[in-house]
Amino acid sequence: MIERRQVGRDSGSSVPEPAARVGRRLRVLARAVGRARLARAVGGDRGSFTAELAAGLPALLLLLLAGLTAVNAVSAQAACLHAAREAALAAARGADGSAEGGRAAPPGAEVSVSVDGDRVQATVRAPVRTLGGRLPRITVVATAVAAVEPGAHEGSW
Repeated sequence: MIERRQVGRDSGSSVPEPAARVGRRLRVLARAVGRARLARAVGGDRGSFTAELAAGLPALLLLLLAGLTAVNAVSAQAACLHAAREAALAAARGADGSAEGGRAAPPGAEVSVSVDGDRVQATVRAPVRTLGGRLPRITVVATAVAAVEPGAHEGSW
């Protein structure tokens, strides 16, 4: 018969001492194998982040430039609309609409005012520089219409 010894102070344990040592050793070995697999998995992907970053960074920069150009175009559109409204209102009151619109327009903008019967139409065109530099410029246009006010000077346009 195989001799069995008691492990620990518990007298009810019937696991022999060599089997308990083998169990502990197996647990330690399993932890070590798990760590080795983890180290191999981490080491096997070495450099993949750098390659993905090198491939994705130009796309991110292109999206950033497109977004900034869009924001620039929207702000230029708002400035053109403000200038067109100012020009139309000034012309409807009998003042020089082109001069009023030119003061409110963004740099490089063209202001044109036309009178058709009892309506004044002001159009402002402004170029928007793209942030890429080599791309063609975008032109934004805004138009405003105002009714000629009674008593406005007829020949001031």
